[in-house]
Amino acid sequence: MKLVTLLCAAAVGCMMSAPVAFAQDQILIKFSHVVAQDTPKGKGAEKFKELAEKATGGKVKVEVYPNSQLYKDKEELEALQLGAVQMLAPSLAKFGPLGAKEFEVFDLPYIFPNKTVLRRVTEGPIGKQLFQKLESKGIVGLAYWDNGFKIMSANKPLIKPEDMKGQKMRIQSSKVLDAQMRTLGALPQVMAFSEVYQALQTGVVDGTENPPSNMYTQKMHEVQKHATITEHGYLGYAVIVNKKFWDGLPADIRTALDGAMKEATAYANDIAQNENDVAMAQMKASGKTQFREQTPEERAAWMKALMPVHKDTESRVGKDLIEAINKEAAAAGVKM
Repeated sequence: MKLVTLLCAAAVGCMMSAPVAFAQDQILIKFSHVVAQDTPKGKGAEKFKELAEKATGGKVKVEVYPNSQLYKDKEELEALQLGAVQMLAPSLAKFGPLGAKEFEVFDLPYIFPNKTVLRRVTEGPIGKQLFQKLESKGIVGLAYWDNGFKIMSANKPLIKPEDMKGQKMRIQSSKVLDAQMRTLGALPQVMAFSEVYQALQTGVVDGTENPPSNMYTQKMHEVQKHATITEHGYLGYAVIVNKKFWDGLPADIRTALDGAMKEATAYANDIAQNENDVAMAQMKASGKTQFREQTPEERAAWMKALMPVHKDTESRVGKDLIEAINKEAAAAGVKM
């Protein structure tokens, strides 16, 4: 979407957010995201809408726009900053190009050995410190939402790390993900999420990485012959809001929305694993993609091949940040 269109939308957004100053008027929150409504994020957004409108007694109206109905990956953050929408839930990789490159630590392969370590990061001081880095960008971070751990897919078996060599792999715009694919000898291709199915179908790219729920709801399994359950990386989201809009809300409304977000976050994170399990079962039942479970030896080989990415990208995401996450893993009883 061109900047002129965004600016026009922003002007409308500003007019629509004007009622914040008048308690008797309804406050509109446009909540835009790029995935399907029946994904963990999609369901989380609908739950927030339900809870927010109830908690505010109808003083707030939340309009949810899934599946890139309003903006694609590369457009949505600018739209939020301009005030064209009030709320987003972009993947954590999206903040790197915005200048908050520390968020790309979430893209490091095998950085989170399990959900316990992940929670220690997102719900602890590290998660709060990362959100603080967004405020200078005109953004307030409200919550971290799960999607899940990713699998690799392509039109050839991916058994050994060497099998990735020469494969054109779609990635999000992330220097860490770029380094990950190049370390494996693959050719990373940055592409909007909404364009991936067609790119896989036409051979513009050979494969991609996604949690099962994203792969299934976007029907990528229909155009991918093979997938390996590598669980090499994590895909999560940050629910964010336009800072000027958020700061301009009456205190009681902001408190009510905070409470609704906490409840919606618990709901979204609770259902994420189940949604991925169901999606995996549905894809296996379709018979269109052959899924491979890794042996312990195969997983060890992938870890050995990918762990150098931590060292190679520490100057970008921050050596201290990587070490802090490793300390959280150690505190949880996991040796990194």
